[in-house]
Amino acid sequence: MNINRRILLIDDNHAIHADFRKILAPSSGVSPGLTDMEDELFGESTQPVQSDAFDLSSAFQGEDGFTLASQAQAQGQPFALAFVDVRMPPGWDGVETTLRIWEVAPDMQIVICTAYSDYSWEQVAEKLGKSDHFLILRKPFDPVEVQQLAHNLTARWSKENAKATAA
Repeated sequence: MNINRRILLIDDNHAIHADFRKILAPSSGVSPGLTDMEDELFGESTQPVQSDAFDLSSAFQGEDGFTLASQAQAQGQPFALAFVDVRMPPGWDGVETTLRIWEVAPDMQIVICTAYSDYSWEQVAEKLGKSDHFLILRKPFDPVEVQQLAHNLTARWSKENAKATAA
């Protein structure tokens, strides 16, 4: 099964985007010289290098994230997952952004990220519905949690959409 590794980052803080990129789309960091030395020492590798990097797109306001999600859907290249900040003044907050995105991409998995208690879990669930398509991640976040969420939720999106396509 092919996993849709397209992720949308929606946060007004540029440093947060950089953090997500370090975690989810790291550069290989391996120099060609090192690869050549490894091949000389251990023999040429017959295994292709498997990348765990995700395809990340960034938006710095909720409205821009909605536009990117809409365009991706229209082009048949939907995002499987979005990490959405709660506070993004002066525009839509993360809850409003999520509701709008689900109008065009109802199956997108959403991780709502917040450092503040703008909304309680009950308030978020009431506004978004008791959906199994969103989770809450508190900032500051742990890189391992972000990786696990990205891997599990993109796989989940891919499985659900494979079943829908097969039906």
